Amino acid sequence: QLAAPDRQVFVLVGDGSYLMMSSELVTAVAERVPLIVVLVVNDGFASIGSLSASVGSQRFGTAYRFRNSSTGRLDGEVLPVDLAANAASFGARVIRADGIAELTAALADARGGRAGGTGGTEGPVVIVVRTDPAVPAPDSESWWDVPVAEVSGLDSVAAARAAYESDIVRQRRYL
Repeated sequence: QLAAPDRQVFVLVGDGSYLMMSSELVTAVAERVPLIVVLVVNDGFASIGSLSASVGSQRFGTAYRFRNSSTGRLDGEVLPVDLAANAASFGARVIRADGIAELTAALADARGGRAGGTGGTEGPVVIVVRTDPAVPAPDSESWWDVPVAEVSGLDSVAAARAAYESDIVRQRRYL
């Protein structure tokens, strides 16, 4: 946005990534950078959870959950993380959107109601969209070279290792 102030910049970020980069939002507030941030909240690190599952690690530690005292696992109630309140506490304007119609209206509001607008406020606007973590995103059909443990007591890891060894031989190098 700073490099091209005549253009509107949109940021699409998940809640897991937001937790790792929220300081960038503080900078945008301080500099009054008119970003429009669409924050997708699904109570965890969904893409990393999916990657974790693909390597047999069963989405370990990728959901915002309390530790369950009866199982000892992180499968208790969902943590009461409120990223909209967090963004507002930084000084960003926050709009909550539930569903396509509200998201469309929120985007128009954030852009100042103008089709080609450059932002309706001074500083960043964060549009918070809650999604269902059980609904997967479309497959990118790409392959990530994420090595899988060679030794594990979990059948899922052994199966993922066999698939990894099969896939690695088909990997193409571009550089």
